Amino acid sequence: MGKSGIIGVDVGGTFTDLLLCAPDGSLAIAKVPTTPQNQAFGVLDAISAAGADLSRIGMIVHGTTTTTNAVLERKLARTGLITTRGFRDVLELGRRTRPHPYGMKGCFTPVIPRDLRLEVGGRMLADGCEHEPLDEAAVAAAARKLLAKGCESVVVHFLHAYANPTHELRAGQIIAGLWPNDHITLAHTLLSEAREYERGVTAAVNAAVQPLLGRYIARLSGELEKRGYRHEVLVMNGNGGMVGAATVAREAVKTVMSGPASGVMAAAATGRQAGIPDLITCDMGGTSTDVALIRGGEPGVSSEIEIEYAMPIHVPMVDVRTVGAGGGSIARVNEAGLLAVGPESAGANPGPVCYGRGGRDPTISDANYLLGRLAPPPGTDGARQDPAALRSAVEQIFETRLGRPLGLSPITAAEAVIRVANTHMAGAIRMVSLSLGADPRDFALFAFGGAGPLHAAALARELAIPRVLVPPRPGITNAIGCVVADLRHDFVRTLNRPLDEIDEPDLHAIIAEQRRTGETMIRCENLPVEHLRHVHSVDMQFVGQTHLLRVPLDDPTPTRAILQARFEEAYHRRFRVELPEIRANLVNVNTSVIGTRPPLDLAALIPSEGQRRTLAEARTATRPVRFDGKWHETPVLWRDHLPPDACIPGPAVIEQMDTTILIAPGDLAQGDSAGNIVITLGAAHDGT
Repeated sequence: MGKSGIIGVDVGGTFTDLLLCAPDGSLAIAKVPTTPQNQAFGVLDAISAAGADLSRIGMIVHGTTTTTNAVLERKLARTGLITTRGFRDVLELGRRTRPHPYGMKGCFTPVIPRDLRLEVGGRMLADGCEHEPLDEAAVAAAARKLLAKGCESVVVHFLHAYANPTHELRAGQIIAGLWPNDHITLAHTLLSEAREYERGVTAAVNAAVQPLLGRYIARLSGELEKRGYRHEVLVMNGNGGMVGAATVAREAVKTVMSGPASGVMAAAATGRQAGIPDLITCDMGGTSTDVALIRGGEPGVSSEIEIEYAMPIHVPMVDVRTVGAGGGSIARVNEAGLLAVGPESAGANPGPVCYGRGGRDPTISDANYLLGRLAPPPGTDGARQDPAALRSAVEQIFETRLGRPLGLSPITAAEAVIRVANTHMAGAIRMVSLSLGADPRDFALFAFGGAGPLHAAALARELAIPRVLVPPRPGITNAIGCVVADLRHDFVRTLNRPLDEIDEPDLHAIIAEQRRTGETMIRCENLPVEHLRHVHSVDMQFVGQTHLLRVPLDDPTPTRAILQARFEEAYHRRFRVELPEIRANLVNVNTSVIGTRPPLDLAALIPSEGQRRTLAEARTATRPVRFDGKWHETPVLWRDHLPPDACIPGPAVIEQMDTTILIAPGDLAQGDSAGNIVITLGAAHDGT
């Protein structure tokens, strides 16, 4: 059998992006509108647009927003909970926080309503000893009652099951004999750690999205099979790995943040190939901006992400922070008379005013257009809008909606919108860097998404980041991430004991078992991997503290002395405090088993040498662009025609099919052999 091709496809809120690695080694990309009513249609449209022959495709990797949207919009399957007597309100009591820190108003809706949370007898203690036998008859009765109430999924969440899962396992057996499908989540199998609230919410979310993801993947797999695809669809997980369609619904919660994770994995792969392994990623789309931290080519992974208020998802996911600032974010004057930007968005239809599709709200894209940084998109007939009429319409909107209330001209109001948006995004970057003890000056900013390269240099300057790395195809980076992602399985085991009480042989046995289980799972995936990697860490705290600190380990057989030293180093690095008089507590043992897949030649994403031209020939126009309150006559370049080693001093605007790159006066952009553009702040020189 000849060489087979690979497809990576990512479904976003506005567009579905696809990268085809054909059997002959060539690459093709496609970008089509997302079909929210059924994402599978958009995926099939993208496959058709790329001209893929599915009979010659050996692997399809899919990043999906099915579970993320379901959680954020609360469009969940009807789900029931069976729990220990006296604990059905754990999901609602939470950590006694408030939706709004200041003020007495706010509301919270639990994942599972109270009438579908049922209690049964039986109790385990924190040390794993049985205090009260499981009431098996009550479990069966609860299952029947939930079925009568129309539940499609069920969660079994018993107190201290992480220490002894016997009751949960037996309840699962009883329910399986009554339940009409396999949507049964035993909380300990998904997350074997302490903290009943977080474990319960994670399990509840898993059960509530299981049927939705299962139906979607089955529908997509069936359609692909009809068109000639003969293999299993792989789905991106939020941890940056992927899992087969046959098993993905069992742990559906792990696909939350699937799309953002794939973009971060592509950034890590690009940075490694470019020799820039330490990156802060900035994915700015139409509605929001996602940021993440990559050290040494490895994205940061966290098990303590809360995707919205009172919605902790405690499974390992790439640590991505999101702010409501995208190209379509609406600018307005709020009740206090201050300029605010986002989180409301104009979306894709009608979109920003400069789209010429009837938009009536000023947006970030409109501000960039007024400042000369962004050309208007083609009209519905494929032709450019009438420049004079379009500019007049945008200026009028800025004058009436922002300028008059703020006492500013339309141009000054546009500059203010950009500054406010950049401040929001810079704050998110500080959350993934400075707040974790990382200095942004030690990193490069990786800019992608449709709007990321337009704002990247300004964000870098705000944070004293010295360089910006723009990949060849920023607008389809998430689809690229689906292709370059490794196989990955993460394991967590709770010990929750003072460090001086830890039995070292028992600890080493736990780590060894995690390694063996992960290696077996990767072998069962039956996909080509170059080698296996193991990443070990522990979650520790000082006795009496609540929050955990992730401590990386180099050795799978650490001693207590090594653990103590590593924890003290990590604590001092994060907080600059030493507390030698307080005992350390080891809470969780973590192992990630990663099957590294063959690399993709990212340079193939740029046009062949025959399409490259001189810098002068790549210039398509000049136009006035505003930087720091002054207009500059600025060359506009088409990226696909730039020579590979192009050296471009600012100011300049580089346009391409999927984004616009802005180079400020004094900055220098340099092409590299992999097709990236690296912008060095303040490094421009005379000549080209």
